[in-house]
Amino acid sequence: MTIPDTPGGDSLGLNAGIVPGATVPVATYPDYASAQRAVDFLSDNQFPVERTAIVGTDLRLVEKVLGRVTIARAALNGAAGGAWFGLFIGLLFGIFSDGGWLGVLLFGLLIGALWGAVFGAIAHAMTGGRRDFSSASTLTAGQYAVTVDAEVADQARQALTRLV
Repeated sequence: MTIPDTPGGDSLGLNAGIVPGATVPVATYPDYASAQRAVDFLSDNQFPVERTAIVGTDLRLVEKVLGRVTIARAALNGAAGGAWFGLFIGLLFGIFSDGGWLGVLLFGLLIGALWGAVFGAIAHAMTGGRRDFSSASTLTAGQYAVTVDAEVADQARQALTRLV
């Protein structure tokens, strides 16, 4: 934890001086859990936490590659999405049918899965192999600053010095 001692300025570029309604950082932490713990500590000590924020800085995007996507896998993924849509449409039609709602529901599910597979395969084939993998992206911060309204910054700094 780092607690800036300058009342108006900061090294994060979050505030250039004490301006009514402005926020200033009172502490920085290497991870979100520590910043959250600091705000919880302020709350436990009757600090007006509605005047605080946790600000992540030094942001970076991390994309984890999950696996290869083939036309067959794209078709399977399309079938799964289409099946859910077909199930929904089948449910709507089934509600308003005179009888055999289960048959209508299953027919909607099968038709949705079939068309989803077709469109999934076609969509993947049209990419020409430019994106033959699936991935998941996360946004992470290098550090987290606890900021408060400038009027209560000294009170927050004093409270956080007691945080062990």
